[in-house]
Amino acid sequence: MKMVALILAALTLAGCATGQRPVASACPAGQDYLHTAQLFFGRNVGGKPTISETEFRKFVDSELTPRFPNGLTVLDGGAQWRESGDQLIREAQKVVLIALPGQGRATKRIEAVRGAYRTRFHQESILLIGPPSCIAF
Repeated sequence: MKMVALILAALTLAGCATGQRPVASACPAGQDYLHTAQLFFGRNVGGKPTISETEFRKFVDSELTPRFPNGLTVLDGGAQWRESGDQLIREAQKVVLIALPGQGRATKRIEAVRGAYRTRFHQESILLIGPPSCIAF
């Protein structure tokens, strides 16, 4: 149920994506059609907020930065969903946005980051949205 709520929230954030790749000329002048990765990292363990800012920063430094040295953006976020019994659950999150110019989808590196987070912080899942976008640097 938690994953369904997260996926629905993420799809809402994704807006009006049609799932079809736009023609390259559909990007405005000065922008390129590139893949992006949006990763949603929960910060609760066992229903309690236990992953600190310092721990997350160390994770970024050791796992994300070496795999994506060209840069990334980290934002504070939050999720909520209803579990069985109609209990509302809220969780602090970190959202990481990565533009992937010249690197394609970087699937292996992204999956390595997701696996490392699951292992290090005992998380069930890390939501990934990988929409293509028109991007300018």
